[in-house]
Amino acid sequence: MRITLANSVPAELAAPALVDENTLGVVLFPDIMGLRPLFDDMCAQLAADYGWVVCAPEPFPGREDLSVDQRLGAMADFDDAELRRTAELAAEATGCTRVVATGFCMGGMLAFKAAATGHFKRAAGFYGMIRLPEAWADGRLQQPIEALASPDRCPTLAIIGTADHFTPPQDVADAEALGVMVVSYEGAEHGFVHDASRPAHRAEDAADAWRQVVAFLEA
Repeated sequence: MRITLANSVPAELAAPALVDENTLGVVLFPDIMGLRPLFDDMCAQLAADYGWVVCAPEPFPGREDLSVDQRLGAMADFDDAELRRTAELAAEATGCTRVVATGFCMGGMLAFKAAATGHFKRAAGFYGMIRLPEAWADGRLQQPIEALASPDRCPTLAIIGTADHFTPPQDVADAEALGVMVVSYEGAEHGFVHDASRPAHRAEDAADAWRQVVAFLEA
């Protein structure tokens, strides 16, 4: 169901039939195209399959009609303080004591940033940017690598495709040197897990990546 966080950001919230003090809360950051049926269905499926309470906030509140090119251009205007606030409110919306973060593409980058906020027990980013693309680097966004280097960072997993130009080998090596757990998929391109309609989708690798992430988040 759709909810509105205290900072007026729309979010999708899905919960299992039974919720207790041991239920895991998951903040799921969508890719750059934001909330849409793909993520509504994903939230519901994760709640049903794993018994999680899942909250996915819209990354472009009030600007949902932007095209992908406009969204890419708008990223330089994002404010880390606002993103942290949204992450914190989404965590609270789960109502769970133990909350973790995950996300895809840009949302994977946001999961890396959330890892250093102190509000999450674990974080897993699917092909999240470790360093900002050049077009995003002149705004108010912190470099994700700085969050990954924070002494306050929770245990973090990065799912990486070796053919993904958004996560070049040196960035991946630098993250790994900081203690980030990296699972790489040879020849996989950006976005190979979460959207079966994409040409980059690799069903076998996607299934394995999900197994890796579920085991990590629930550990």
